[in-house]
Amino acid sequence: MAENCCGAGGVKLLYPCSGAADVGELADRAVRKLWKQGFAQKTCLAGVGGDVPGFVQSAKGAELNITVDGCPIACARKSLERIGVKPISIMLADLGFKKGESPVTEENIARIAGAVEEACSISPKAEAGASLSGGGCCS
Repeated sequence: MAENCCGAGGVKLLYPCSGAADVGELADRAVRKLWKQGFAQKTCLAGVGGDVPGFVQSAKGAELNITVDGCPIACARKSLERIGVKPISIMLADLGFKKGESPVTEENIARIAGAVEEACSISPKAEAGASLSGGGCCS
């Protein structure tokens, strides 16, 4: 998986909301699936929210930051925006998932993982290969 962090494609970081509801678990499980497949690195949203310097610098230095939010409150996306990072934002509500009504099944996890992959493949930032300045795990 190190090739996703420091290889020619640059750093891709995944941030699931991991909230208490079923949709938070779905976001977390989909991100873990993508991470295990080598799609991108999973990292710590709490570290960003807590202003831990290493996590903040990694987010600022990543080629792509991808948030997966279970509900419309968008805690993951807002945590990155607060430090000046604009992520690719996946909202499970936009995919039809509703808090308290979304069973955690392998089918739903795979559907969300597929939506993340698709969003990253069509993102203008992903196509341009843009990179934010500053640190990250490769500096």
